[in-house]
Amino acid sequence: MEIILASDHAGFPIKQHIVNHLKKHGYSVVDLGTNTEQSVDYPDFGHALAERLTENTVGIALCGSGIGISMALNRHPHVRAALCWNSTLAALARQHNDANVCVLPGRFVTLLEAEAIVDTFLTEKFEGGRHQKRIEKLNP
Repeated sequence: MEIILASDHAGFPIKQHIVNHLKKHGYSVVDLGTNTEQSVDYPDFGHALAERLTENTVGIALCGSGIGISMALNRHPHVRAALCWNSTLAALARQHNDANVCVLPGRFVTLLEAEAIVDTFLTEKFEGGRHQKRIEKLNP
């Protein structure tokens, strides 16, 4: 599975940690940046991730709160980005919402929390069933 990562400056330190964590566990990683803590605009990175996202990929995105990059990502009809600040939300995002991008709030989770959230997001599966009709209603 290919995992595409993107962040703004506020998410950069955790993104770098997650990139290394994923590579250590054998995942194929595409890092779209940013590559420093110098101020950048989160929409640029959210849109770049959305443009690279396919049915065979998932995304991990970060900004300070996670809110801004979520908004940018969810403007794309094929993206279902979910802001996850704990593992329970990451599991539900996959199981009930078939989320294809996990968004982390870079200023509000620790490195270990971020690892746990990402690991959960990558291992949980969409349950389908009653949730499928709701997913189909997201893009009228």
